[in-house]
Amino acid sequence: MEQKKRGCIEALIIGMCIVISCGFLAFGLSHFRSDSTHVITATGSSSVDFESDIIIWRGSFLSEAYTSQEAYSKIKKDADKVKQYLLNNGISENEIVFDSVDIGRTYKDVYDTNGNYVGSEEDGYRLTQGVTITSSNLDNVEKISRDISSLLDQGVELTSDSPEYYYSGLETLKLDLINKAAENAKERIDIMAKNTGASLGKLKNSNLGVFQITAKNSGTSSYSYDGAFDTSSRYKTATITVKLEYDIK
Repeated sequence: MEQKKRGCIEALIIGMCIVISCGFLAFGLSHFRSDSTHVITATGSSSVDFESDIIIWRGSFLSEAYTSQEAYSKIKKDADKVKQYLLNNGISENEIVFDSVDIGRTYKDVYDTNGNYVGSEEDGYRLTQGVTITSSNLDNVEKISRDISSLLDQGVELTSDSPEYYYSGLETLKLDLINKAAENAKERIDIMAKNTGASLGKLKNSNLGVFQITAKNSGTSSYSYDGAFDTSSRYKTATITVKLEYDIK
């Protein structure tokens, strides 16, 4: 009888423990759901079209001769011709930078008396040198990069790269975009809260998206995961997103 009574008490205690544990679990889950679902989130964006104000144009030229001295003498004369051409076309001397000269050997194929290839042998030297123009006169440098025929006529074997375009006020532009994107996100949240009868609490989280700088009118297809940075276009579009998350009272 005593043993039966003790068993009933133990069963009662176990049952009470289960009920209390379930109560704590239900309380915790209800608060977890409140923290995770009672929020309102919106992503704002801002974009602006702008024109680059810095242009960088690069070119390179080469000379070949049997001896390194002859090749160097020729490339030095070519560098003087290139510099004079740029100065004559409105480029200032402080906008011109010549790279160091690279030197390499040239080779020719060797064949035996029967016309069979047997190898190659040194045939002289090839020297190359690059020149870089950095200017704020975009129109003039664009014209020069497209028209190098006079240098070719002088025997300068100049290869012209495509110009690169940059913007000196990019940091200020970025800050302005962030401000406008954050305002846009907050406006969207305010509209959603108003139309759903919700009351906003404190800002819970904010997240800044990556900057996308693309050619103007290129669309979102030019965006990249880590942010695009177009340098091939004079006219560009900068875009940024800001995500805000607010608690709901």
